[in-house]
Amino acid sequence: MEPDIEPWDRFRDWLHCICVVTFDLELGQALEVIYPGDAILSNTEKINICYLAFPDSNSSNARDTNFHFRIRRAISDVRGCQKSFVDKSPSSLPFDAHYLYGFVHFRQCKDATIHRGYYQKSIVLMSVLPLFSLFYSVTARIAEHFFENGEAAIEAACHHIDTWQQPQVGRTIEFPLLGTLISCRLPAACDLPYEFRLDGHVELSDHRDESLRLFRPDFTTPIVQHVHHLQLIWELVLLGEPLLIVAPNPSVTSSLVQSIVGLLSPLRIVNDFRPYFTIHDSEFREYSSKSRTPPRVILGVTNPFFIKALDHWPHILKVAEQGAEIGGDDMKKPKKTWSAASRTLDTPPGLYTQYKPFLSKDKSLAKKLLKSGNSLEVQHNILQRHFLELTQSFMIPMERYLSSLMPLKKEMSPFRGIPSTRPFSMDDFLASVETNGGPSLTCGTKGDWQGLYRRFITCSNFGGWLSMRSRDVNNQLKSHYVDALCSADFCPQTLSTKHNVEIVDLVLRIRERILEIASETEIRRNLVRQVVKILSNVDDDLKQLLMSNCSLREILA
Repeated sequence: MEPDIEPWDRFRDWLHCICVVTFDLELGQALEVIYPGDAILSNTEKINICYLAFPDSNSSNARDTNFHFRIRRAISDVRGCQKSFVDKSPSSLPFDAHYLYGFVHFRQCKDATIHRGYYQKSIVLMSVLPLFSLFYSVTARIAEHFFENGEAAIEAACHHIDTWQQPQVGRTIEFPLLGTLISCRLPAACDLPYEFRLDGHVELSDHRDESLRLFRPDFTTPIVQHVHHLQLIWELVLLGEPLLIVAPNPSVTSSLVQSIVGLLSPLRIVNDFRPYFTIHDSEFREYSSKSRTPPRVILGVTNPFFIKALDHWPHILKVAEQGAEIGGDDMKKPKKTWSAASRTLDTPPGLYTQYKPFLSKDKSLAKKLLKSGNSLEVQHNILQRHFLELTQSFMIPMERYLSSLMPLKKEMSPFRGIPSTRPFSMDDFLASVETNGGPSLTCGTKGDWQGLYRRFITCSNFGGWLSMRSRDVNNQLKSHYVDALCSADFCPQTLSTKHNVEIVDLVLRIRERILEIASETEIRRNLVRQVVKILSNVDDDLKQLLMSNCSLREILA
C-alpha cells in the first residue's frame, strides 16, 4: 500500500460502512456486524438502519428484495474527493452532506430450524454518495457472496473496495469486486442531461461466468403507472409541498420517491425526502405532529397506518398492489374528497389532493408512453426528456433575468473591488417574463406561469437555486476581475493619477487573489508580475510601506 494512504482511506472515499442486520427473537431487528469495525455510527443512526433494513410489512413470501433509504447524519463531514466529485457532477445530483443513503439487499426464506420459521437478514451499504446504479449492483454482488460464504465475503469486499480509485466523473473506471470487474462511468456536469440513466452506466464482467447478470434498479415502471398525475406531482415537488407516497413494498416506494425527485432535473431539490420510512424512524414524531404544519418532505412508506397517522398531510399518492386492476377515467383524475374521516387503512389507490394546478394538463406524455411499447429504456428517455424540457422552460426566464443583474465586464476596474450583482426582485422578474414571453414559448404547456413563479419564489427550492447560482455568478465575477487585474497596464502614468491609498488597496486586493490560488499557475505568475510592476513604478516611501506586509514579501520571495 502506498505510504501516504491510511487503511480504509480509499474505502471511505466511496462508502461509510457495510452493515449486516438480522432478526433476533428477543431484540427484534439488530445490527449483527459493521465493517470496517471503526466506522462511526451514532446510536440513533444504528436504530434507524436496523428498522429501515427490513420491509415494514408481514409477508410469508420467500424472496430477495432490493431497495434504498435515506437518514439524517449525526456528523456531516465530507471527504475532499467526494466534494470534488459532487462539484463536477450534474447540479441535480441529490447529494446532501447531512444525509446518508442506505442500499439494502434483504433475504427472507423458510427455515424450519428457526422458531419463527423464516431466515431474515439484510446487507446494507451506507454512503453519502447517491450512486444508485453502482451501489445497487455492488450490494447485490456482496449479498450473493455473503449468503454463500458468510462474513468472509464482506471482509473481502471491503478490502477490494479499499483498492478502488477515487470517484471521478466523465470517464469509465474499473473496479475489482469479489471475482468480477465493475465498469462504471459516472456522469459529469457537462454531459447531456438524458445521456446517462440516473447516476451513470454500470457493467459487470466475469470471465469465469458468462451468464453473470447485473442487478439494475427499476426506477421507471412504478412512475410510468402514474403518468396522468405526473405534471401535477411535478408542481407539488417544485413548490416543496408535503407528499406522502404509500406503496406495497419498499422497492416500489424507494423507486417512486427517487424518480419523483428526479422530475425536477436539472433543478436540485432542497427539501428533505425519504425513499423509505417507517413508524420506528427517529423523525416519526416530528413528521406526524399535528401541532404544526406538515414538514415539506416527500415520504415513502408501506405501512397503511400512515394514512391515519398523517391525516393532516395535504397530498397523498396511494399505489395499487402489484397485479391489481388499475385504469379507467377515475384513476386519471386526482380525488378531491380528502377529509380526515375518509382516510381509512383500505383507502383505494389514487392521488388525493385539493391542490389546484397552475398549468394546464399536457396529454402528450401519456400518448408518447402509450406508443413506446414496453421498453424501460425508451420509457425512461421519454419521461426524462419531457420533464427536462418542462423544468428547463421554467428556469430559462429566471436564468435570463439573473444574467441581467450582473454588472457589465467593461464596468470592472482594477482600482475598485469585485462588483456585486443587483438583488433579485420578484416584481422586476415577473415584468421581464411578461415582456420576453413565458415558458409556454419553449415547452408549449399553457397555464398561469406567473402564478406558479409567485409561489415558487417563496419556497426553499427557489432559495437553494438562487444561493447556488449566486455562488456561480460571484465566482464568474471574481474570474472576470482577475482577468482585469492581469490585463491592466500599471504604468507610471496610470499610477500617478491615483492616491497612495488607492494603490495600497489595489496591491492588497491582488495579494488576496494570489493567496487564493494554491498552485503555481500562469494566472498566479501574471498577478505576481503585476505586483512587481506596481512596486517598480511607485516612489520609495510607498514601496517600503507595501513591502512591510509579510505575506506580500513571501509572495515575491
